[in-house]
Amino acid sequence: MTEFGDLISAVGEFGLYQKLLVLLISLPLLLNPFQMIGQVFMVLDEPHHCNTSWIRAVGPNLTEEEQLNLTLPRDADGEYEQCSMYSPVDWDLDSIVAYGLNATEKCSSGWVYPSAQAPSLLTEFDLVCDRKDLNDVSQAIYMVGLLLGAIILGPLSDTIGRRAVFLISMLIQGLFGVAIAFVPHFYVYMAFRCVVGTAESGIMITALALATEWVGVSQRSKAVLISHCFFAIGHTIIPGLSYGIRNWRLLQIAGSAPVFALFFYIWVLPESARWLVIKGRIEEAKKVLQKAASINKRTIPPELLEQLKPETQPKPGNPLDLFRKKHLLKVTLIMLCTWFAVSLVYYGLSLSVSSFGLDVYLTQLAFGGVELPARFSCIFLLQWFGRKKTQAVLLLLSGLMCLIIIGIPEDQAVVTTVLAVIGKLTATASFSTSYVYSAELFPTVIRQTGVGLCSMSARLAGTMAPLMLLLERFHPAIPMAIFGSTPVVVGLFCFLLPETRDTELVDDMGMDDIKGVTPQISNRSPEALSKTDATEGGVDLETDNCAFLKSK
Repeated sequence: MTEFGDLISAVGEFGLYQKLLVLLISLPLLLNPFQMIGQVFMVLDEPHHCNTSWIRAVGPNLTEEEQLNLTLPRDADGEYEQCSMYSPVDWDLDSIVAYGLNATEKCSSGWVYPSAQAPSLLTEFDLVCDRKDLNDVSQAIYMVGLLLGAIILGPLSDTIGRRAVFLISMLIQGLFGVAIAFVPHFYVYMAFRCVVGTAESGIMITALALATEWVGVSQRSKAVLISHCFFAIGHTIIPGLSYGIRNWRLLQIAGSAPVFALFFYIWVLPESARWLVIKGRIEEAKKVLQKAASINKRTIPPELLEQLKPETQPKPGNPLDLFRKKHLLKVTLIMLCTWFAVSLVYYGLSLSVSSFGLDVYLTQLAFGGVELPARFSCIFLLQWFGRKKTQAVLLLLSGLMCLIIIGIPEDQAVVTTVLAVIGKLTATASFSTSYVYSAELFPTVIRQTGVGLCSMSARLAGTMAPLMLLLERFHPAIPMAIFGSTPVVVGLFCFLLPETRDTELVDDMGMDDIKGVTPQISNRSPEALSKTDATEGGVDLETDNCAFLKSK
């Protein structure tokens, strides 16, 4: 059987067909950041106080200021308390004015907000005082959705295909994303957000597979990271969109409905040819490969296609093989820790955007602005320094930035924000690196299961990140200490991973060891080589023929 990399070389490693495919899988990623970060702008702190309209029954002519003076206690700064009020009494107004009220209680009749403000999640569902923690709980439940998507949709795409899962995930994201704008209760809102998170996870991991499996060795990381650049562009759009649309329900529709404009994907999005070959669907694989070659203006040598035989397909992978096989166990454990660490610091900084002391819109604009250069720079970093060093160093830097923030005084908001932005930049680049690295480390037969498992680890960290912020009530430094120390430790373990730069993807799990990379002589015929080399752009034989050493 021919190596699939030979077919990709014949089709074109990154021709027009692959570029169009990367564009198709990248467009939905423009919307993913909104679902992830948009809630930050829907729950901005607003002035509020307890509803004390009870006193209107005995003093209907009181001005608002007089009402508040009589019914609300003041804090140490002389401001009205936001979460407590004087207990209602059955006295007449003169007695209340003469003797005043002393006993206090929590707000029992709701809260009052500035009437000029557009409806927000905070004001509509009273996410203040004792209910304030529901905001972080909601973000954690969204991360649970991402976790469920990794658990369910990762293995499912290994079973029914990348294309099917991608399309199903897009449909679910659009339907439930728009439905969120019409929910009557906050608990329904959280449930729908969980479903949207599940769908987003499916989009991200199947986009990774399609980009990885359709592109040649030398262009693989570029294809994945270009799609990540669209994700970064989505981040930069969020502040402007949120600033222009203050009504949270309209903002939710604006951030979710555009996915329906991509309905035509059902006709144009291709399946992974590599996955079709693994599943023994040879004729379908030949058709999509020939279509790709035609669009790329290339010709696949007939002898290459003839070598695709169903009976020579590798044995299907079992998820337990990730832990049973020695060469995969180390890779799996370290990558699980890597995804956990980078997700923890990434979401920890992203969700802390409103606590750095500067305007939240400007801070998020800076956070979103660094996403694009961070992801774009990975295209060069991965090629210059390799996957292992890039992953390890970026993790170390992101953790160090968080640890340094702990020592910055609270009144130095600008310094804190600059360090946080640098930390977000390195964490973003590390996140992109982990996607590329994981896709190259796991074999095709179990790639989505492996990446899905890593994604589960990341989503677990994402679920924990907003809950970590609740630890600020015990000491402000605790969350940042956790966000910083975890990636520093894991970054050191990354140096134990093998390097995968310029190596062919592994299809089966027949390897006994993965400690190094050994060149493998291609089984292409001289005629196939000459025909391939004669095509536009040629093929780098030294790069193309490099693969992991397989056991007999």
